[in-house]
Amino acid sequence: MELIGLKDIYKIYNVGGEEVRALDGVDLKINNNEYMAIMGPSGSGKSTMMNMIGCLDSPSSGLYEFEGEKVHIMNDSQLASIRNRKIGFVFQTFNLLPKASALHNVEIPLIYANIKKEKRLKMASDALISVGLEDRMHHRPNELSGGQRQRVAIARALVNNPSIILADEPTGNLDSKSGHEIMKIFDDLHRNGNTIILVTHEDDIAKHSNRIVRLLDGKIVKDEIVVKN
Repeated sequence: MELIGLKDIYKIYNVGGEEVRALDGVDLKINNNEYMAIMGPSGSGKSTMMNMIGCLDSPSSGLYEFEGEKVHIMNDSQLASIRNRKIGFVFQTFNLLPKASALHNVEIPLIYANIKKEKRLKMASDALISVGLEDRMHHRPNELSGGQRQRVAIARALVNNPSIILADEPTGNLDSKSGHEIMKIFDDLHRNGNTIILVTHEDDIAKHSNRIVRLLDGKIVKDEIVVKN
């Protein structure tokens, strides 16, 4: 079942009087329970593509539908609503509140969703347990390793039961062992039915996915199924 549809998407910036096409006529369909990696060199458009899929930015032209909702005509408050309801973000830099516990960091999206305190604490606690941090719930980020911080970020992305998890270079700040552990969590999440979109420049990370979309100069130049050994 189709979850996301991008049709003839352009994102055009004016830089020093020059027109820059960050996305140049992109067509892409993403189905439920896909595990997809977006790859490309610096300047290829993959960050713009992530922002577009994540409703952090709007196209200059083209059609974007998310579960049948017409994203390309939404205003800022509507985009914020779809981000909070339907998209879980995981960033390279974790983006955690430094003075807040792991539990409170995970709880924050639920506060915005107006969920009552008792219920949201249970949901946040369950999300942390699901990523193996039941014994670190009351620790602040500076008391956690890089891998543990990224687990908190994944729990925060999961807590609203989003339609997709969008991960931007999720292992970029981690050592190889921690990175492997984080990718195992994503693999497990996919097996449990989650739709995952990874943005990465690392081939070994992309190979965890089932589909790799490669960008160059704002265009999709390759869309391939990953053959598992």
